Amino acid sequence: MTSLSVIMPCFNEKATIEEVVARVLEQPFDKEVVIVDDGSTDGTRDILARLAAREPAVRVFLQDQNQGKGAALRRGISEARGQFVLIQDADLEYDPSDYKVLLAPLLSGKADVVFGSRFQGGGQRRVLFFWHSVGNRVLTLLSNMVSDLNLSDMETCYKVFRREIIQSILLEENRFGFEPEITIKLARIPQIRIYEVPISYQGRTYEEGKKIGAKDGFRALYVIGKYGIVNRWKGYRHALSPGSKEVHANVREGSAANGAREHKFE
Repeated sequence: MTSLSVIMPCFNEKATIEEVVARVLEQPFDKEVVIVDDGSTDGTRDILARLAAREPAVRVFLQDQNQGKGAALRRGISEARGQFVLIQDADLEYDPSDYKVLLAPLLSGKADVVFGSRFQGGGQRRVLFFWHSVGNRVLTLLSNMVSDLNLSDMETCYKVFRREIIQSILLEENRFGFEPEITIKLARIPQIRIYEVPISYQGRTYEEGKKIGAKDGFRALYVIGKYGIVNRWKGYRHALSPGSKEVHANVREGSAANGAREHKFE
């Protein structure tokens, strides 16, 4: 059984996709790389076709048209086969060499979900946009208020899950609203164990291809209000995929079994 599924949504990442995939494949884990191309038009799909033909661990899925990061993640998560599911952006902002740190709490049986924080310290971080960092901290604070978590970086890309947990959650957001949505819905699972570890971060400028903008920040505010306040109780009841109630009801027992299971890492 594959130990790690790396889910990589991408859209017009011709300049970086090959290097990112190479870095992921270098990591010493039994893994699959599930890439979902969200309607690229810049030649990214030609590169992905070559990668899939050359690398047995790479699986590529194509969206007919651009639907957003959240939609691409939904597709990739549904296709995952590993014991753990890790989200990886297709640019060079996040370093796959952090996988060992991210997976450590899961492998030791302590965690069900791990967030990689850009603000905890311990890793290199490129200095860029002040107001982006302010917005990130505000959104994290508001998310923490409705989820009763004490995360330092809710908007981080790097999140790792036990597969049965992430596949049991009904995901609805199509764009960057995925981050607060998944955080709030995870927090509603009884006895869920969420850890946070420090990671490095090499942010991009808009000239270098950064895509998230102010409208995504406003959408995140809407998502926090929708799932965290308006649908506080109804949101939890409708956050489950069919057949997933047993997963959530027995998350603690599943965690113990998962910690005792042998993991096949190279």
